[in-house]
Amino acid sequence: MTRHIQGLHHVTSLASDAQVNNDFFTKTLGLRRIKKTVNFDAPEVYHLYYGDKTGTPGSVMTYFPFPGARSGSAGTGEVSETAFAVPHGSLDFWQDRLSRLGVGGLGREERFGEQRLTLAGPDGDGFALVETDDARTPWRHADVPEQHAIRGFHSVTMRLADKAENADLLRFMGYEDAGQHGAISRLAVPEGNGADVIDIEIAPDMPEAQQGAGSVHHIAFSVEDEEAQTEVRRALLNAGYQVTPMIDRDYFRAIYFRSPGGVLFEVATTDPGFDRDEDIAHLGEALKLPKQHAHLRERLEREHLEPIRD
Repeated sequence: MTRHIQGLHHVTSLASDAQVNNDFFTKTLGLRRIKKTVNFDAPEVYHLYYGDKTGTPGSVMTYFPFPGARSGSAGTGEVSETAFAVPHGSLDFWQDRLSRLGVGGLGREERFGEQRLTLAGPDGDGFALVETDDARTPWRHADVPEQHAIRGFHSVTMRLADKAENADLLRFMGYEDAGQHGAISRLAVPEGNGADVIDIEIAPDMPEAQQGAGSVHHIAFSVEDEEAQTEVRRALLNAGYQVTPMIDRDYFRAIYFRSPGGVLFEVATTDPGFDRDEDIAHLGEALKLPKQHAHLRERLEREHLEPIRD
């Protein structure tokens, strides 16, 4: 078992339109775009990051918007919902706001004693806002009062055909059992970073999910630094998991492995952070390219990357 995992670092999903995606997170949900870069493996596609003021681990939602991508199909072996934390008493504000802005999939429910507002993203992405005590400082957005603003992630829900092996993996990573709500099992990191809850929903009769626009590509867990990441990687390898070598993602260092339920897991470092190549006051404004793609800037901007209106 490892105790280096602090909770979620980021969640990365797929989208079909960069401008629509940008507007949903920055204008509708009131998050900050903290980085505008490109997919390391497909530089013709944006990689957009949203979060709090500095992109604190546990607040960062990221997207690969493939223009015109087909929609994903729901099923098992995927993250079915990403939940954000909001202060107690905020859901009426959010329900009214999201309804006025035409957001679909709105519904109220209770899970593990917490009040939740479900909603759908532009590509049918599954989201929820969860009322909870959370001391994290939100990004200040003109249209969202600070007392209602998103604090960061609360949790993700993984929909699986069977929970046993995945729950064992999470326990190995430092999560502990935190309750049962119908078909949903909850695990949490004690004294984590606020984004420290994983819910597992068992749906054995559903088909396997097919990824597309609106699907979560992977979830990343946060560790402090490369030393902690190395220890986590060693522990996972010794336990029989196939883990990639460390990959430099410019703003963090990453390792990847496939969980038993089919969800792609990443373990990412806190350092060096999103201000390594931009001043904090101007995060997310300029197009930043990985050094291996810097020579492609003129072609990418001319032929592939449509300008994003802020």
